Amino acid sequence: MKIVLQRVKKAAVKVNQKVIAQIGPGVCLLLGVEKGDSETVISYLARKVAELRIFPDQQGKMNLSLLDLNREVLVVSQFTLAASIKKGRRPSFDRAEKPERARQIYEKFIENLRAWGLKVQTGQFQALMEVDLINDGPVTFILEKKAEGN
Repeated sequence: MKIVLQRVKKAAVKVNQKVIAQIGPGVCLLLGVEKGDSETVISYLARKVAELRIFPDQQGKMNLSLLDLNREVLVVSQFTLAASIKKGRRPSFDRAEKPERARQIYEKFIENLRAWGLKVQTGQFQALMEVDLINDGPVTFILEKKAEGN
């Protein structure tokens, strides 16, 4: 599983020019599900997102988490994160999980975030989406956890 995490002042997702989700200050997560992703991977990355200290404290140090500040999360599925561009000019999506299984993992990841007490909004799985955001910082991290044996 791969996640591009961006600290945002606000973010929104549109499908067919209609806003389907929006958040205020928090993080926008682009989530790529790979073959072999398991419950262990899901829970590890959900905890990492919830507890990652990426917000400034009163001294300006990145010392506070989503949980500390009760900030929001926008999760957007993005299968292209599982692409390999090592050979040729066309991305290979061989590592991307099949859509049915990827949807289950995506939904389980969202459940895990909510179990941490986070307010979570989502994009629409397998839809063409427009993601609007104002990156705060900019602060962007790539989180990755390989499934056992991969």
